Amino acid sequence: MVKRTRAWLRQAGFRQVGFRQVGFTYLTVMFIIAILLGGLAIVGETWETSARREKEAELLFIGNQYRRAIGLYYLATPGPNKMYPRQIEDLLKDPRQPGTMRHLRKLFPDPMTGKEFVVIKGADGGVQGVASSSELAPLKVANFRVRDAIFEGAQKYSEWKFIHTPPPAVVAPGAKPAAGAASGPAGTAPASGAAPAQAPGTSAPNPPGGPMQGAKPPATGLEGTNH
Repeated sequence: MVKRTRAWLRQAGFRQVGFRQVGFTYLTVMFIIAILLGGLAIVGETWETSARREKEAELLFIGNQYRRAIGLYYLATPGPNKMYPRQIEDLLKDPRQPGTMRHLRKLFPDPMTGKEFVVIKGADGGVQGVASSSELAPLKVANFRVRDAIFEGAQKYSEWKFIHTPPPAVVAPGAKPAAGAASGPAGTAPASGAAPAQAPGTSAPNPPGGPMQGAKPPATGLEGTNH
């Protein structure tokens, strides 16, 4: 009986040790899995951020390609009255030219959404610019190039609007001001009939026919004195 009891206790002890070892191994495996999942999450987040930065750079490049093509179309308008393309496809083949004139090689999609760009209309109803339709917040918010400086502080990609700005009107050199325009104060001749300027501390001359013409000088009391 005693031998049986001892044998049973030994078996129970071995079972407890086995259970402890199994529990320790399970916790170790779970800990390793948690570390691996955390590392994968960090790697995935880093990869996503890197991919978005690449799309941002692509958006800036493609958007400026559209802006440049619209500017070329605008400048290629015959005559002084410039105009923008009626539709975005006109950038691929200018309908105003007899031959094939391409201002853009192809219509690029929006890299942020994979869809078409949003068309921005100008005052004449033509295409003056394009923009992304993405509502995501941009990663790049500063250190833009001069041409894209207006994008600083934008809250979403749709606020990056690539719009062509017409150049200012150039005034021909030597052009005369309009008749009746007021002349500047410096180096200007007095108006016709105006009295000349008078130096400080001097009396104004008496013009012919003036009120002092023919008047006698005032008496001084020395007229009758013999020298």
